[in-house]
Order: sequence, then C-alpha cells, then structure tokens
Amino acid sequence: MSDLRAPTLFADGKAPEALRTIGELAEALGVRQHVLRYWEEQFPMLKPLKRGGSRRYYRPEDVRLTEQINRLVHREGYTIKGARAVLEGQGISPPVADPLPQIESRADFGIRSELTAIRNRLAAAL
Repeated sequence: MSDLRAPTLFADGKAPEALRTIGELAEALGVRQHVLRYWEEQFPMLKPLKRGGSRRYYRPEDVRLTEQINRLVHREGYTIKGARAVLEGQGISPPVADPLPQIESRADFGIRSELTAIRNRLAAAL
C-alpha cells in the first residue's frame, strides 16, 4: 500500500489528505456503513482512526484499501477470504467459473459467442 496518490472518490471540497467519516466513505463507494464495519472485522489491515464515541475516521490509505476491497469483492467476484488473501499477498487466482452454459447446438453457439464478446468488452472497460 505504498501508493501515495490521494483518493479520487470525493468531490466535496476537502483536501485530498483529509480524514473521511464512515458516512462519507460509504456514500463514495456506494456501500452501506455496516459493510465498512464488517470489512474492518474481516480485513485486519483496515484500521481507521477511532475517536470519542467510537466515531471512525478513514485516512487516505484506509480509503485506498477500501477501494481495493470493494473492487475485489463487488467487481471481480472474490469472496471475502479470497480478497483478504490477495491483499495479504498470497495471490489466489481470480474466480474463473464460466457463467455461460455448455452449448447444445450451432444456434446456441452463436448466442454464446455474442455473450462472450459482450462479457469481454465489459471486463476490458473496467
């Protein structure tokens, strides 16, 4: 996590290195606050600052880490365990299950080819 770039999720006028509340981060990532609290339990490297009343404040490095977790779990299809392993450097291969059924006829082959092409274009866009 040596990337020193500032988080790019926010357009709220705060300095890029400003601390973010759990509400601000949840809104920027498009997840609910309880998801971020769950990730804190599941990813030991995620440790936001906690102040009075257990209010959480996420540093820029915490924001980058949550962006990575969100990408792995919600876009790349990793399980929590798999995403944790990737972030801890164990490098588990991404899921490779083919969601398209086996082809039965030549007509199915054309549809399958079109769906595969669409899937590949979407994957390239991410």
